[in-house]
Amino acid sequence: MKRISVDIGGTFTDCFFVWDESYVEAKALTTHHNLALGFNEALDLACSRAGLDRGTVLTEVDSVRYATTLGTNALIERKGPKVGAIVTHGFEDTIPLSRGRGYGEGLDYSMQQNLPAAERPEPLVPRHLIRSVKERINSAGKIVAKLDPEDVRTVVRELVNAGAEALVVSLVNATENPEHELAIQEIVLDEFPAHELGAIPLLLGSQVSGRKGEYVRATSTIVDGFLHEIMFHALSQLSNNLRDSGYDKPMLVIHNSGGMAQMNSTDALQTIHSGPIAGVGAAEHLSNETGLGHVISTDMGGTSFDIGLVPEGGVKHYDFLPTIDRWLVSVPMVHLDTLGAGGGSIASYDRIHDSIKIGPESAGSNPGPACYDRGGLRPTVTDADLLLGYLDPDNYANGYIKLNPKRSRFAIEENLCDHLEMDVLDIARAIKDGIDEQMAIGIGKELRVRGYLPEDFTMLAYGGNGPLHACGIARHAGIKRVLAPPFSSVFSACGAGNMKQLHFHERGVHVTMYNATSRSLYDKYEEFNAIVEELEARGREDLVRQGFSADDVKYRLELDMRYGNQLLTQAVALDINRMNGVGDVLRMIRTFGDVYSHRFGASSAAPEAGIRVGTVRVASYVDGDVVNFDSLEAGGERTVPTEVSRRKVHIIGHDDPIETPVYDQTALSYEHVIPGPAIATTENTTYLVEPGWRLEPTVQGAVWFLQD
Repeated sequence: MKRISVDIGGTFTDCFFVWDESYVEAKALTTHHNLALGFNEALDLACSRAGLDRGTVLTEVDSVRYATTLGTNALIERKGPKVGAIVTHGFEDTIPLSRGRGYGEGLDYSMQQNLPAAERPEPLVPRHLIRSVKERINSAGKIVAKLDPEDVRTVVRELVNAGAEALVVSLVNATENPEHELAIQEIVLDEFPAHELGAIPLLLGSQVSGRKGEYVRATSTIVDGFLHEIMFHALSQLSNNLRDSGYDKPMLVIHNSGGMAQMNSTDALQTIHSGPIAGVGAAEHLSNETGLGHVISTDMGGTSFDIGLVPEGGVKHYDFLPTIDRWLVSVPMVHLDTLGAGGGSIASYDRIHDSIKIGPESAGSNPGPACYDRGGLRPTVTDADLLLGYLDPDNYANGYIKLNPKRSRFAIEENLCDHLEMDVLDIARAIKDGIDEQMAIGIGKELRVRGYLPEDFTMLAYGGNGPLHACGIARHAGIKRVLAPPFSSVFSACGAGNMKQLHFHERGVHVTMYNATSRSLYDKYEEFNAIVEELEARGREDLVRQGFSADDVKYRLELDMRYGNQLLTQAVALDINRMNGVGDVLRMIRTFGDVYSHRFGASSAAPEAGIRVGTVRVASYVDGDVVNFDSLEAGGERTVPTEVSRRKVHIIGHDDPIETPVYDQTALSYEHVIPGPAIATTENTTYLVEPGWRLEPTVQGAVWFLQD
């Protein structure tokens, strides 16, 4: 296996390089103006460590996979074209009105409890760029009012004349019958042919999302249309860079569904949060291979702290109506909770509470933390870590970045000391402890809201800053076992290397598996199977278009099910793909009951209220080679390695600095144990072992943090 996997984050570009049996990791600063430059730098570093040159590598690797936060950043910064929307007559205000609680979507919990004070997000489609066409299709898919082609031509011309640079079409009940949306597509192509300079991008809601719900389908299509151009140009830039270096295969893009595809089978919307989700995929793979049990994955990079949940058995949680930025969308996405807490998170003075506020604003890679000495003037978490003695200013990122402690001290003094009447080191301690507590609260909330206890989970601490803050986070969260996984500093990039080529296709339905009133079971088997066959055909077409044989495509059927009129819908993965009799119906119901009872308790199931299905979903995928993880078991006697130096370190909970042994990469060998307090510095990250903890490395480079 020869493979390159890249995770382009807000601060660093991570590269995980597989060359036969060799695994190499490398990092470089993200170059936002041209992502290819940061990629080339990271790849060149990986190649040099493997003793190879970039040209040889790119001509021989079997695939290059990209995960990127480019779309996320474009949404935050509102960098995109003017989008015009075409809707059904009478529904012109559905998009701007949002839903009853739409003001709070994308805001933190405290703001959601105070919606009158919440500010509506700046619309991606302003009201003057929304037009309607006279047509109507009912909920059964029957045409009630035919589409008038001349009406459509008038509307399209008005939107283009008003400045629309992209068009989205989202008509009522188009998921049941997309005939009118397809007719509009033909008219637009006739007015603005794709081969001419006046061509305009067009997206149809029925193609972006197959689920019912006019508002969420419209917002999904709008977000997709808003990101389409910038993602196309950026990914094309990366693709052209690969071709210029001799790579002649299609570039693969990681999806937030937990799979990947070529660019010609990727929507812009599918790339949102793809980097952190690749990390959750790696956590799932690690859990499956090693029997790790319940896992909470935590990715602390330079800009954010991403939390993913993988219960025992390696089954990820999905959001089927996730919120992206400030908009609810209807695309299947691996569940992820993201906090604005990373090494680059800026610490500022909170006048209201007379305290330190940490994040969500980040210094990013340009200018970066003050200690990077690249023009940053505001204190960050990395500046606090440096002043507390955790980081080696001459050996940060393997000496790639030289840190300047004087800049860190100056930034804290200028921005915080006078306001808080505290000295620099006390403020640094408060920043370190505050960010650890903030992340621990996020972990506790994520677990408890789903019925889990933190002490039952192993925390995976990865990302560039994960092992540095692992003990502090675990202390606040009440977690007893922490694992820095293999390749922890580039774990999300490693996860991208394990992704399958996978597509989800779904359709909203009204299926009553068990009718509580008539006490009858669902019996329209042919109708149900026809829906599944249609979704399988769409997935098969996607994968065949990417060069796979239809015989290699596998399918997994999933249903969104609920009891009676409950609001809670549970996604259920089934072990059968067809319904051929009452036995199959009972088998699906039993699977739903098992999943529901496992998650919420046996007494919470309520089949007597009826069982309904709202969505039929098919995952179409092709298996591929994966990175193999070795056993995480510790065995044999261990010895304390030889330290390379000592330095004074300020530990939270201790008033005076502690003379602390410092170790290098060679100490993280499976025959060693490192008692706390201690620091281990590697090429890509720093391990901080607090008093009361010890490090126990494993064979492949994973490292356990265990309490004494």
